[in-house]
Amino acid sequence: MAQARQVMIVGNGPVDDGVAALIDAADLVIRFNGSRNFGAAGRKTDIIAVCNTGRPGAAMLADPEWRDSEAVRTTSAIWSVRDPEKFAAMRPELAVTHPELDDFCDDYTDGFAAFASANGKQHRIITRAVHEELDLALQAHDPGLYVVPSSGMVVVHAMLSDPAHAEDTIILAGFGHTGWDGHPFEAERRLTDHHIASGRLMRLAPLFTHALSQGA
Repeated sequence: MAQARQVMIVGNGPVDDGVAALIDAADLVIRFNGSRNFGAAGRKTDIIAVCNTGRPGAAMLADPEWRDSEAVRTTSAIWSVRDPEKFAAMRPELAVTHPELDDFCDDYTDGFAAFASANGKQHRIITRAVHEELDLALQAHDPGLYVVPSSGMVVVHAMLSDPAHAEDTIILAGFGHTGWDGHPFEAERRLTDHHIASGRLMRLAPLFTHALSQGA
């Protein structure tokens, strides 16, 4: 049996003052895209999960500041959150329902894989099965109409559904569940709260507050 670890999944939202050391002390730290709260939310980075399609993917690959950032330089792995086959299959429907998203499914996975290989990093594609399982899970939380789940929630589901992490303590930081209206953020918040209530997830802020109350 694998030894249980502490995993921090760090979204790009605000974090409480003083949590950087707690995040850096985790066994595994996952960040996203540009790691906007890097520093305030610690510096340790083991995995960067990227939105590998559309404008965000193109912008990151073309940006030398992203390539040379400390988070990207020090990470061991880059995860492409969007399965190319899934997004290729979505393109015809989106052309009808959201014609303004004409470049949303443009795929840059090969670029991230090549960048990872050239810089001695692992590359992983989170499979369409994870995305589709998450879509099903969100249906119980009244998501309404949406385009895709957020990258953060895809990674959370990937971790929760991976038997290799069944014994790990998975803690969220910097998850505000707000942003682009094509993501079902309120349903994601409810699903996250469901996982917390069932003991599958924890949020960093309550943990930190509890530690302070105990004089830690």
